[in-house]
Amino acid sequence: MRLWLQHLNEIEVSLCRTWSRGGRRRWIQRPFAVISRLGDGVFWYSLIAILPMTHGLLGLKASVHMLATGGVALALYKSLKVYTRRERPCHYAAEIIALVPPLDRYSFPSGHTLHAVSFSSVAIYYVPELAWILVPFTMLVASSRIVLGLHYPSDVLVATLIGLALAFTGIQMVA
Repeated sequence: MRLWLQHLNEIEVSLCRTWSRGGRRRWIQRPFAVISRLGDGVFWYSLIAILPMTHGLLGLKASVHMLATGGVALALYKSLKVYTRRERPCHYAAEIIALVPPLDRYSFPSGHTLHAVSFSSVAIYYVPELAWILVPFTMLVASSRIVLGLHYPSDVLVATLIGLALAFTGIQMVA
């Protein structure tokens, strides 16, 4: 089992090296840095503020649901980071460069991805016509975390699964 995990880690580090090299191109780095920054909260807080204005009571319900989901997501991902203490790829391998400053030391799971997936899922439940913008934006946020040298693919994958689980659990509670 340990050998298998070591092999999986080598594959992930190799993928991170490849994505990091590609991300160093200015025309790739800048857009992904902007996407990552927007995914840090700016986009989501704006959406939460705008939904009640554009969709009335339904938008208010969506915003409150997103805030509640975000609170649970924050507590969960911070706990997991402290528990797992997985070093970021940019701290693990010298040739993987963090193209933007990391928000904290540890990488597992990706908080940006977890929040993007959970917020998008909840918002789309209430306002399905937002899917055309939220799904691609969420995918770009998740990709940005690897391209910028801050997360391993498994950090993003697990964060996606946690984000979906949180959103769908919350949706089941209000449905």
